[in-house]
Amino acid sequence: MQFSEWEPVYREIMTDLGIERSSDEASARSLKMLTLNSDIISDESLGRMIGTDVVVAGGNISSGDLNKLREITSDKAARRTMISAGSATDTLVAGGIIPDIVVTDLDGDAEMQKKASSSGSLTVVHAHGDNTDLILKHAKDLKGPIIITTQSAPDLSLCNFGGFTDGDRAVCMARHFGAKRITLIGFDLDRPAYKQGTDIEMKKKKLRWAKTIIFDMNPADVIITVL
Repeated sequence: MQFSEWEPVYREIMTDLGIERSSDEASARSLKMLTLNSDIISDESLGRMIGTDVVVAGGNISSGDLNKLREITSDKAARRTMISAGSATDTLVAGGIIPDIVVTDLDGDAEMQKKASSSGSLTVVHAHGDNTDLILKHAKDLKGPIIITTQSAPDLSLCNFGGFTDGDRAVCMARHFGAKRITLIGFDLDRPAYKQGTDIEMKKKKLRWAKTIIFDMNPADVIITVL
């Protein structure tokens, strides 16, 4: 998704959720500053990692889903790119699975995301107005290759492939680089997972937007399967 396509959706989300663009952009500046010495790769290199067949693990993935994930990614001839969305990385790494790519705003267990990074995962680190403190705390500790993203206007170092939450940003990124089959596992876009301090009504709004971005904005030539 090009920014010209994403920006009108972003404006609607800002209005719906009361988000200030200036806060998103301030967070993005912090991310740029803290990753100056990181192993930032080009978006062209990222594109080469993403095949036509992609699996995205969402934040509701359970230990019982791991066998399904191993099964659908075990066929080396049918190479599938495995993308972990945010806190799904906790379950994957604990289960001995290192994803190809982690898409994260550094919520969840950042130590597991750092472990994935040190074990070879590419980390796509996202900046928004609510995660500046997490960026300041964790971004510099990612030892593997990274891409940095914003939900506002991209520039030479900041990318924007569309999307708002970790899960739908992972899907948008896969579509942006030509994925034609996307399998979702561990996604529940109707029932928000409760965590201490979570604003459930805000979470419901975010999930509604995620559902819209993943399904209603899906190109006709991309097949999405939910396990």
